[in-house]
Amino acid sequence: MPHDMKPRAHAGIAAAAVWLPANRQSCEAAVREGELTRRAADDLGHATLPVAEDVSAPDMAVRAGESALGRGGVRAEDVTSLYHAYMHYQGHDLWPVAHYIAHGLGASDAVPVGIQQICNGGTTAVELAFSRLAQDEDPGFAVVTTADRFVPPAFDRWTSDYGVAYGDVGTSAVLTTDPAHPCPLLLRSVCTTAAPHLEGMHRGVAPFSPAPVHHATPVDMRRTKRVYLRANGVKAFDDANTAAIERVVTEALKDTGLTPDDSRLRAVVLPRFGARLLRESWAPVLSGATSAPLCDWGRETGHVGAGDAIAGLAELLDRRLLSAGDFAFILSAGAGFTWSCLAVEGTGTHV
Repeated sequence: MPHDMKPRAHAGIAAAAVWLPANRQSCEAAVREGELTRRAADDLGHATLPVAEDVSAPDMAVRAGESALGRGGVRAEDVTSLYHAYMHYQGHDLWPVAHYIAHGLGASDAVPVGIQQICNGGTTAVELAFSRLAQDEDPGFAVVTTADRFVPPAFDRWTSDYGVAYGDVGTSAVLTTDPAHPCPLLLRSVCTTAAPHLEGMHRGVAPFSPAPVHHATPVDMRRTKRVYLRANGVKAFDDANTAAIERVVTEALKDTGLTPDDSRLRAVVLPRFGARLLRESWAPVLSGATSAPLCDWGRETGHVGAGDAIAGLAELLDRRLLSAGDFAFILSAGAGFTWSCLAVEGTGTHV
């Protein structure tokens, strides 16, 4: 059964931003060097991926946060909470990365919170941020950041996973419950469903290890998925994935009062997965649930860890797709498994 969060108070998205490193690795180079087969490269559908050679994941988050605050016209000192979501290692052990980001932004009065909800972390952070803001006596501001850096020796961005390639990207969104603050988007609903029995797809059968990257270097999600799927079958996962996508979209339609063919639903933004995975496992389900255009905006970035949904918000704003009263659904999913749909409405304001 899906769980939905419909904000009772004003839930404005003042801005969203993406920070990309200057360096990129080409898919062709990965094929030439034997890192990737030609077939796998074609299935992924990325010409290049962003690579942060000399910028840490937390610093990418700070840079994205600075951009989002600037776009939203919000002062860092007015932020009351900061949520940093991440998938992969953040550069230090036993270290409060969210506090580092809050300090780097100058958000000295913010309560920092770290979220490791794997690839669905950005959406989870948005939901938690608005839930916290709604409890405050006065309207306030929250910042969500995400950032992951998928570099050797611990990670191979092209081959650590099936059907997904990973890009180094920082993202951020500025959220507010202040109705007087101009916002280009309003959050209307967050719909989430989970299938906890699928956590084994990222655990396998190896015993619990005493330290990170103990079982395999680099991280090998293919290994754990092979073990799980051999034992439980591919169909069981495919059925769960299909049902979950249908649930969150159906619930989002209900929450927003839209019909599947409503022209006000201008975009359904896909997770930033590989082209074949989206084409075979996501597009058919979504096309059956709604007639809205499906937006695959991950060709230039790859999957950005916890940040797919926030990157989708940023690109939605950059493309100015929504007029006042138009809607978009932004989908995300993460290991565990958890699936979510952010439903946002345009206000006619642009930042």
